[in-house]
Amino acid sequence: MKKYKTNRESRITISQLMLPSHSNFSGKIHGGYILSLMDQIAFACASKHSETYCVTASVDKVDFLKPIEVGELVTLKASVNHVGTTSMVVGLRVESEHIQTGVVKHCNSSYFTMVAKDKEGKSVAIPGLILENKTSIRRFVRSIIRKEDTEIRRDRFKASDFNLEEHLEVLKDYNVKVTL
Repeated sequence: MKKYKTNRESRITISQLMLPSHSNFSGKIHGGYILSLMDQIAFACASKHSETYCVTASVDKVDFLKPIEVGELVTLKASVNHVGTTSMVVGLRVESEHIQTGVVKHCNSSYFTMVAKDKEGKSVAIPGLILENKTSIRRFVRSIIRKEDTEIRRDRFKASDFNLEEHLEVLKDYNVKVTL
């Protein structure tokens, strides 16, 4: 195994035609189906980088920006944006293309944290990441900031530290009824 790799060495792109069997009740491609494809490509990208089996540890926010129609060609692109000791953040971009017109739309992006595992299921060390250009540096630093923001958000609402009175005022602007 190499000590360091570029993200180009593990980048993955897959395309798939969207069929009626992939659609939901409104005739659009089911979000769960797209999430499944995203998980598959994140696995492939992470496994290619780490040269071992990987599991999904977390999925950062997924916003479905535009619907995908039956008959469109969906392309998923994955790249390792950040590495730790045993984990990596795989950036994903999903686009769909109307085959007759060639119009391409960005449907969603997300970040999957993947962990490298050995045959016994223990986390194993992975190669570092060679940052070759401004984009790779921006993506790496963005992953660091996103992780810090997640930790702050998680710690902010720990049950042991939550002050109910402090937050009841906030609820007045929302469509809720508090019945304590």
